[in-house]
Amino acid sequence: MAKTVVEKILARASGHEVHPHERLWACVDLIAMRDFGGPNVVLQYTEAFGDRDIHDPKRVAITFDLHVPPRDEKVASNQRVLRDFAAQRGIQLFDVHSGIGQHVLFENGLISPWHVVIGTDSHMNLLGAFGCFATGVGTTDVVAALATGELWFRVPPTHRYVVEGELHDRVSAKDVVLSILKEVGTDGARYKAVEFVGSTIEKMNLAERITLTSMVTEMSGTIGFTQPDGSILQFLRERTRSHVEPISPDEDAQYEKTVHFDVSHLSPQIACPHSPDNVTEVNLVAGKKVDQIFLGSCTNGRYEDLKIASDILKGRRVHPGVRLIIVPATMEVAREALRNGLYEVFLEAGAVVSNPGCALCTHGHPGILASGEAMISTSNRNFVGKLGRGGRVFLASPATAAASAIKGAITDPRDV
Repeated sequence: MAKTVVEKILARASGHEVHPHERLWACVDLIAMRDFGGPNVVLQYTEAFGDRDIHDPKRVAITFDLHVPPRDEKVASNQRVLRDFAAQRGIQLFDVHSGIGQHVLFENGLISPWHVVIGTDSHMNLLGAFGCFATGVGTTDVVAALATGELWFRVPPTHRYVVEGELHDRVSAKDVVLSILKEVGTDGARYKAVEFVGSTIEKMNLAERITLTSMVTEMSGTIGFTQPDGSILQFLRERTRSHVEPISPDEDAQYEKTVHFDVSHLSPQIACPHSPDNVTEVNLVAGKKVDQIFLGSCTNGRYEDLKIASDILKGRRVHPGVRLIIVPATMEVAREALRNGLYEVFLEAGAVVSNPGCALCTHGHPGILASGEAMISTSNRNFVGKLGRGGRVFLASPATAAASAIKGAITDPRDV
């Protein structure tokens, strides 16, 4: 039977043919825990199994990315719980200097096509850019997988998003995915797998594909895929210690829905408060005052994202009264930005550059908004209260964020 990508992965992981909506047991290739959610996993596992060894420590990784360094005693204690658990069980741990968990995992060769990956993060699905089935799960699910190496899944039906057209200057993957969200809505892919295909996708680099797959969560999707090819496969082969086998859907695979998007005339897009699908063209809301800009997150924190902003900021200054906060996704990204002079550009422009991590993706980090303030964020969510009660968050691309930082108001990056 012809299969979609997720059907192929779960068929291999379960050892038998699969069909949409079917429930099955599948072997898990990697279990990821972070400083948020991870301590509860340790607590539940210890209560259920005591000192019993986990199934395979080599298939488990712990990452610190949400509150790094710890902001208070409770967070510090939770991180110590995870450090102790990792040391006792022989688990690889990436401490506070590392960066955003999913990015750290693929940078360190722990991700490959065909893998089944679970974690305590709702944006695990960005790893679909590498052709693996990665999804966020609850505490009990992680505990079960730690004990058995398997987990119970329902096979998601697949939507196929065909994206065609040449993107104009300063129009990026973030604008593409925001335009898709505007059409399909925040529940348009509920418990679906999404395959992004088409000539536009084929030309995108890894950072751009990560932007797409990360925001499948905002469509309520389970996983988003782009087909790993060319430079992405080479990236993996240079880092992973295992064989990298490409994956693609069968030509006659059956899809629940196919949607076509023509982006040849797409302009910069922006999601207005308070929903990721409340999307309009940047030029239609240009001129609205902003108080803060955040450039980073698992969606737009790669070197390529920072470089786009650097090119716009070079030789310019952040508008008086505007706070520009830049956070690289990982330490690897930060080092590349430092080597290539991006930090000098950012600091000369008046930006605050912080240590790698999730940062202003959610409440609890330095930079929270005061009531009535507005921020443009390159992150993925802008719900009420996510970054301060009474604050308003707009979602946009790195180019739009940088241009708006200079002007002090929402600005079409093509006008800078």
